[in-house]
Amino acid sequence: MNKLIYISAPWCGPCRQFGPIMDKVSNTIPVQKMDADDNQEELAPYNIRSIPTVIKVNGSGGEISRFSGVKTEQEVINFYNN
Repeated sequence: MNKLIYISAPWCGPCRQFGPIMDKVSNTIPVQKMDADDNQEELAPYNIRSIPTVIKVNGSGGEISRFSGVKTEQEVINFYNN
């Protein structure tokens, strides 16, 4: 099953803005939240360059697609469904 990995950090202003949107999305879509600072080793294969970043992955953790920056709830749902 596909899921979204949401990478953010507590010190990141856009992340604080986007966090509540991702909380809503997680009510209907599987979302794994990861702190960019605390999970550097686990996130290394994804080569994160900016936050917030959302990565759509398959059941094996393979990347399907990604976006960076703040989106609306509907934009995130559309991203997941496409």
